[in-house]
Amino acid sequence: MAVESEIRYGSSNYEDAGNTTANINSRLVNPFKGMRHEQMEEKIEQFMKKTEIDEMFLDLIRKGAFLAQDSQAFEHPRDDGLQLKGDERQALRQEDPKTGNKWNQPWIMYALVGCCSLGAAVQGMDETAVNGAQVFYQYAFGIDGDGGYNPGIRGLVNAAPYLCCAVLGCWLTEPLNWVLGRRGTIFVTCILSSATCIWQAFTQTWWHLFIARFCLGLGVGPKSATIPIYSAECVPANIRGALVMMWQMWTAFGIMLGYIAGVIFRNVLEGDSTDYNATPPPTKDFLLSVQCSLNWRLMLASPMVLPLIAAAYVFTLPESPRWLLLKARQGKTAYYAKAFDSLCDLRHSNLQAARDLFLIHHLLDGEEAIKKGRNRFFELWSVDRNRRALIASLTVMFLQQICGVNVMAFYSSEVLAKVFGGGVKGYRKALLGSMGFGILNFVFALPAVYTIDTFGRRNLLLCTFPFLALFQLFTSIGSLHHFQDHSATQTGLILTGMYMFSVFYSPGEGPVPFVYSAESMPLYVRDLGMSMATATLWFFNFFLAITFPKFQVAFTDAGAFGWYAAWCVIGWFMILFLVYETKDLTLEQLDARFSIDTKTHARWALKEVMFVIRYYFLSQKGAVRPVLHVWSDSETEFDMQRLPPRKLSMEIE
Repeated sequence: MAVESEIRYGSSNYEDAGNTTANINSRLVNPFKGMRHEQMEEKIEQFMKKTEIDEMFLDLIRKGAFLAQDSQAFEHPRDDGLQLKGDERQALRQEDPKTGNKWNQPWIMYALVGCCSLGAAVQGMDETAVNGAQVFYQYAFGIDGDGGYNPGIRGLVNAAPYLCCAVLGCWLTEPLNWVLGRRGTIFVTCILSSATCIWQAFTQTWWHLFIARFCLGLGVGPKSATIPIYSAECVPANIRGALVMMWQMWTAFGIMLGYIAGVIFRNVLEGDSTDYNATPPPTKDFLLSVQCSLNWRLMLASPMVLPLIAAAYVFTLPESPRWLLLKARQGKTAYYAKAFDSLCDLRHSNLQAARDLFLIHHLLDGEEAIKKGRNRFFELWSVDRNRRALIASLTVMFLQQICGVNVMAFYSSEVLAKVFGGGVKGYRKALLGSMGFGILNFVFALPAVYTIDTFGRRNLLLCTFPFLALFQLFTSIGSLHHFQDHSATQTGLILTGMYMFSVFYSPGEGPVPFVYSAESMPLYVRDLGMSMATATLWFFNFFLAITFPKFQVAFTDAGAFGWYAAWCVIGWFMILFLVYETKDLTLEQLDARFSIDTKTHARWALKEVMFVIRYYFLSQKGAVRPVLHVWSDSETEFDMQRLPPRKLSMEIE
């Protein structure tokens, strides 16, 4: 039997920079905790005066306010005469995690989820439409390596949207949202995405295509940041985490659609005009003609459809209640009623809408009070708890790109075309092979809806990263030049490497970064921390896209994939030491977890690895397993950064 050695760390005082992070989060989780009945009545009276909501809703607001303070407020008789109606009680029971059905939501909620899913699919399709198209347009634009251009030109063209997202697009999110609202921003960015996709299809030079793709980033960047915010602000808390996970899953669906578009449009006007290895070689004018270039132009234009659908019905959905309340606080009192109407559409009962309206209003009060006089950027780095969460978030975002997944997303068709010998048949097989990668990426993202909350974020990453390294190595070995040209062994190694990489990436490093970054940051710096994490993701997305063609020249394909395999190995150790587990932890427990200093966490992680080796590989059944457990003692205060780990008990499993 395994023996469990429990390592505990005590603290009830996480004070830094003159404020306690735990107290900050408490104010932002439940600002009414501990208030007396008369204090709540005073809050309700002030709320009604400030919002100018019709007095006919007073009893509803009162019931909602007491529910916001205590979800069990109406489970026992009350002295104030407030009672729940039958339908109100039934709606509240649906929220109970034990007896209710969290997926029983109003139809408008699922319409909103559908729109957000379309937006995620748009992003994924934007990323992979270029995969099949570049196989053809590199010859038309003379950037295939034989046209006298630096090989980085092709990478620059492919990476243009992500360069724009990192340096410009993401930073437009806040002003666009403030002026246009969540729905307006989604509408404008979807129209812009659709227009730039059409623009790409009419380009005649590589630099013209670069400009069009750079402008595409103006649509992709703000849209990718706004849609998760919009959905998180509209959906109930009990399905919010699952919806954050859905963003990555439907991005994978869009990636699959991009590959499918490449296969569909590959055969448009097919003939000798698509054989770029023909003798004599075709002229540039012929390569840019409709007969020769229609296939890759349709591939680049294909993502235009989904954003048009999203734009067409986004205004049929309710606006974000939180955004409406933010506008109401600028003196536009009528927006309070609009926010209430929006919540009524998004909840089963008006009581739930009143509760959430009252709570959001006071949470915004708390946020404003906390932000006043504070340098949030400075505290993101200076407060130990914040810095550890930020470093962990940046680590998983960085590793999502540097593991090499988007090299396969952007360049798999080109790599496979070499394996299949080029020419008309070779390109067709390459596009089909890439489509297989995209299908697996989506299919194996589905189990993550279950596994991410069952096995934990950190455990998923630690279990899948060794396989990512292994199958990148498969692809690297398959790309070695000593193989007989286009042999079955070479083809099998490369396809096995790519496909199995997708199988292990999709439930692990695929969905974890967005979920982890969203939940690990304290609420008062979450928007700033997420902006930094997202910008990191887009920057390294750009880095991979622009550097791979140069790596092909400097290292060959084998060396390039070997480079990413090495980073997967390094990434495993980064996750082991720097990434804290966040599964099933409340906000207060997250404060305690991230208040454990990195050195202590790393020492525990090493002991955990030694236990796994001894127990599972060396069959030492008496091995001691260290358990990292955070406890709180209200009577005793500890400095967590100085407290050494200590064994408190030995328990037999």
